[in-house]
Amino acid sequence: MQDVPFIAIEGPIGVGKTSLAKKLSVHFDYHLLKEIVEENPFLGKFYDDIDEWSFQTEMFFLCNRYKQLEDIEKKYLNVQKPVIADYHISKNMIFAQRTLHNEKFTKYEQIYHILTKDMPLPNMLIYIHAGLDTLMERIRMRGRDIEQNIKPSYLAQLSEDYESYMKSFEQLHPDIPVIRINGDELDFVKKQHDLEQIIADVSGFLNHHTSNV
Repeated sequence: MQDVPFIAIEGPIGVGKTSLAKKLSVHFDYHLLKEIVEENPFLGKFYDDIDEWSFQTEMFFLCNRYKQLEDIEKKYLNVQKPVIADYHISKNMIFAQRTLHNEKFTKYEQIYHILTKDMPLPNMLIYIHAGLDTLMERIRMRGRDIEQNIKPSYLAQLSEDYESYMKSFEQLHPDIPVIRINGDELDFVKKQHDLEQIIADVSGFLNHHTSNV
C-alpha cells in the first residue's frame, strides 16, 4: 500500500459519493477522480432489461475504471500526489455478482482479476449508507434520465450487497481504515456542520497515517 493518501468513497447509487468527493478534494486540495457513469452507452438499456444488457454494462465499467486507475497511479500516486475518488474498482464485483448469470460471471471474474491484480488499493475508505427512501429521493433530485427506471427492489438489494461487501472488505483489509457515514442522518451537501464533522474524521485518520509512515 502506497504512502501517499488515496481515499476512495463507496456506497449505493444516489447516496452522495461524488458530492462528498468533490467537497473533500477541494478542502484537502487532492486530485479528484470521478467514475464514468453517463458515458456508458449500455446503462440506460441495462435499467430497462438487466438480464439482456448486464454483461456489456459491467465490462464497459470495468475497462474504463481500470484505465482511470492506471492513469491515476502513473500521474499522481507514483509522484506522491494525493487522490480522492468517488469509487473503487472493487465495487465492480458487487454489481457483477448481482446481475450476471453464472457462465458470464465466471468469465467476468477471470477478466476482473487479471486487470486488477496490480491496481493500487486506497489507504482509506469512506462508506456512505442510507435507507431506500433517501436513495430514491436523491436519485429523483439529481434527475439523470438513465436512472429514472431504476427499480426500488434493485436498489434495496444493492444496498444489502454493499453491506456484505463492506464486511468482507474490512476482513480482507484490516489495515485500511473505514469511515462509515449514515446518509439518513448527515447531510453534508446542505449542512456545513455535517461536512465539517466528516472532514474532522478524515483529518484524524490522515494525521494518524502520516505519523506512522
